[in-house]
Amino acid sequence: MRKFFKWTGLTVLFLIVALVVIVWALQYKTYDAEYPNVRASSDSAVIERGRYIVTSLGHCADCHAPENAYEDVMAGREVSLHGGRVFKLPLGTVQAPNITNDPTGIGDWKDEEIARSLRHGVGKDGRALFAFMPFQDMTDDDLTAVISYLRTTKPVKNEITVRKLNPMGYFVNAFFIKPVGPAAPPQKYIAADTMVEYGQYLANSVSNCKGCHTNRDLKTGAFLGAAYAGGFHMESVTEPQKWEVVTPNLTPDPETGHITNWNEQKFIERFRQGKVISHSTMPWGPFKRMSDLELKAIYKYLKTLKPEKNDPGPMVRELK
Repeated sequence: MRKFFKWTGLTVLFLIVALVVIVWALQYKTYDAEYPNVRASSDSAVIERGRYIVTSLGHCADCHAPENAYEDVMAGREVSLHGGRVFKLPLGTVQAPNITNDPTGIGDWKDEEIARSLRHGVGKDGRALFAFMPFQDMTDDDLTAVISYLRTTKPVKNEITVRKLNPMGYFVNAFFIKPVGPAAPPQKYIAADTMVEYGQYLANSVSNCKGCHTNRDLKTGAFLGAAYAGGFHMESVTEPQKWEVVTPNLTPDPETGHITNWNEQKFIERFRQGKVISHSTMPWGPFKRMSDLELKAIYKYLKTLKPEKNDPGPMVRELK
């Protein structure tokens, strides 16, 4: 019996050590995603389109601006993107990186490396990135515009090193975090108009409405519920230790849809109003910069969604 327990114990110990070694080795696994044929342009109109996407539609400052610039971001002002909001996740703590044109940011990245990170979720070193950014299906022209604008930003020296994974984080990163690429071959161009197709493009591929208004697993980023039916729990941006925010249902369900009874004008006016709930994680500042054209397109698209009966409850809740 003693021999049995001895060999059982040794076997378990060996398996634990082997798992630790495998998990550690997989932290450095790399992927061979293709480099998009995208290069920065010096055309002023392209750069201005990139500025508009970065500062408004794509709300990049919501993550990449320093935390002491939060009030400026919420006021809709243009700020430096030298990093970075700190995210305390079930996997550990990570910080949004510097994306200014400095070597501590993306200054020594090639255009195609930036493009690959946005479209395929693969970093400069070939490792998979956490799927925070929803730009995999961005058009070639908009991707070009974003990179073109970022190349014009003032370089700010700010090395971001905060990435502290806990044991579960290392395990999930080893086995579950993989590159997220386009759902379909990306379009080269899409016309900016008030039609449903443009609203769908903005909501799903640029402004990340789906990413927050769909319930998802904070450990892996996987979607758990029906698209746009709400129920995603996020920590408050003002008192994260005490309060949380739960996203509302944006589908046109007659009973549980948050904006079911809103007309187009009310939808636009709500965005122009900006932040009202202090705990809200919605990037109201950047979104205030959206044009009526974009807001009309998004509104029309949301009205075409399949109604989903889901009442996520109060949007702001006190943590127990």
